[in-house]
Amino acid sequence: MTEPLASFLTALDLTDTGARTDEDIFTGPSQWMPLGRVFGGQVLAQSLIAAMRTVPDDRVVHSMHGYFLRPGDVNLPITFSVDRIHDGRSFSTRRTQAYQDGLPILSMIASFQDEDEGLEHQVDMPDDLPEPESLPNSAATLAHIDHPVAQYWASDRPFDMRHVPSPVYLTVEGEHVAHQAVWIKSVGPLPDDPDLHRAALAYASDYTIMESAMRRHGIAWSTPGLKAASLDHAMWWHRFGRVDEWLLYVQESPSATGGRGLSLGRIYSRDGRLLASVAQEGMIRVPGRS
Repeated sequence: MTEPLASFLTALDLTDTGARTDEDIFTGPSQWMPLGRVFGGQVLAQSLIAAMRTVPDDRVVHSMHGYFLRPGDVNLPITFSVDRIHDGRSFSTRRTQAYQDGLPILSMIASFQDEDEGLEHQVDMPDDLPEPESLPNSAATLAHIDHPVAQYWASDRPFDMRHVPSPVYLTVEGEHVAHQAVWIKSVGPLPDDPDLHRAALAYASDYTIMESAMRRHGIAWSTPGLKAASLDHAMWWHRFGRVDEWLLYVQESPSATGGRGLSLGRIYSRDGRLLASVAQEGMIRVPGRS
């Protein structure tokens, strides 16, 4: 197992402190990040794992809505409190608050359902995109750049990401459009735990979704003075899929205004099943740009 993947799995292996108020309390570590701020996808996935620990095994997460409240510090552990808001005949609802130094950094509500049969349809996956094996990975694009962020993105993330048509790490190539696609999968095999794969999907869904708004305005991650941060994140799980197999993440931005960009995403298995839908609003500020 690679070190980035081992670190990822360690972060998602929360500790039940045994403490109880009127909520369930868990703790988890923070993964190292080059700028010292906790990756939003990490705290999303950890908050989801905490909530999963409080529902029956046969109830599966189907939706999550989270707000990022403060930047997290990678040097500090995170405490998660889970409020068991509701347990009905078919659905359970949980609220997870993530804390550092006694202050909330994320607030999330998730809903779980007994697996059931019902109506079935989906939007088809695009069929005109290149296969992931034909595209360069992040290391091929960034390994030659002597900068801690570039080096982290090149080789220290637990997911392999391959952009269509090209990444926006350094430049935005081609037409400035408000859409893109990214092939993603973990850099190695993951345990056969369906809940872990669902949480891992939430983790990975935060990596690139903001880029559809950035691409529309020709903004690369290396743009001088760029300030970008996730503000909220919503996700709906439709069907199960393994995150250690290639998934296609189709993204588009319908609007940007007021220093905020809205991005929508759909995640497909390689055989075309729609696994999840995502919506995120992010702060995107560039000096001299409205």
